[in-house]
Amino acid sequence: MKVLYVISGVTGMTGNELVRQLLNQSEDTVEIIGFDNFYASSIDTVADCLDNKGFTFFEYDLNNNVQMEEIETLVKRSKNEFDEIVYINCAAVVHTEHFYNVYETYQTNVVGMNDFLAQAIRVGADKYINCSTSEIYSMNSWNEDGGVRESDFITMADAEHSQRTSYATGKLLTEFFMKDAVDNGKIKGCSIRFANVYSKNEKLPKHIIPHIINSFKEDGEVTLLENSKKNCRTFLNNYDSCSAVLALAKTDSALDGTIYNVATDEEISIIDLTRLIAKKIGIDEPVIKFEGFRESDPERRLLSTEKIRTRTDWEPIMDLDKGLDECLEYYLNLGE
Repeated sequence: MKVLYVISGVTGMTGNELVRQLLNQSEDTVEIIGFDNFYASSIDTVADCLDNKGFTFFEYDLNNNVQMEEIETLVKRSKNEFDEIVYINCAAVVHTEHFYNVYETYQTNVVGMNDFLAQAIRVGADKYINCSTSEIYSMNSWNEDGGVRESDFITMADAEHSQRTSYATGKLLTEFFMKDAVDNGKIKGCSIRFANVYSKNEKLPKHIIPHIINSFKEDGEVTLLENSKKNCRTFLNNYDSCSAVLALAKTDSALDGTIYNVATDEEISIIDLTRLIAKKIGIDEPVIKFEGFRESDPERRLLSTEKIRTRTDWEPIMDLDKGLDECLEYYLNLGE
């Protein structure tokens, strides 16, 4: 089968690995149209794919109507060459420091996503995968019965507690867009709530794993939020997050407009994570400092992945130990 993938945010953590996995698979003949405005990423993440004739990249912005019209025209012009067209929305204002920028997160995560979905419907795309976030669970991010499920009620902090939750609120709204489109027969698709995705080649050390590695490399010590004294998380390698996207995209019966958790059950405290990274670097007694406090930050985030494991053949294959080794190799050699 010949499949066209149209991917927004293609140089981000999810997008760039999707390109790599799609180009390296042999099941289908694949062509990819991908675009990004480098808001939180770099062309470097797909540098190894740019010469592949199956990948066409544009430095375009999801919020630029003229540029998005060009993407739509390109898809319409070539759609008859393909057996299937799949849209995957990876564009998002994702770094924690930007979560508080209400207008930026709204424009990209809500308006941009819905416009991209509308484009997919107009061109007659077969499927649309909406990359959402586990931030939606907010203050109800775990339970002791195998982790929080997609069907569980959520308890979300509001503006009286944290502007940060505006990011999660916007992402939640995109899940309603997705389900409405499917329920009304416009397209097949689903939303995916990723939990704490990390990548070996994230350009900026904004998330916790690259922050810890970079801090030890540059300063010989690390500064964490006060929350980190208690917080525990699971960490999902972007190889596994992307394999989940593709597993869902290839499973028509799963594309019912609903939500899928994608995570691991390998929980670790932030303190133990920091000590593990230090040990791998060769620091026996790491200097850990604490500064600042994040309001409405859950102490644990543990998600059930029973639904996606039941409906597809997906399961994570990258354990944290191996994933950290890859990150360390990349970040410690960066710039040398």
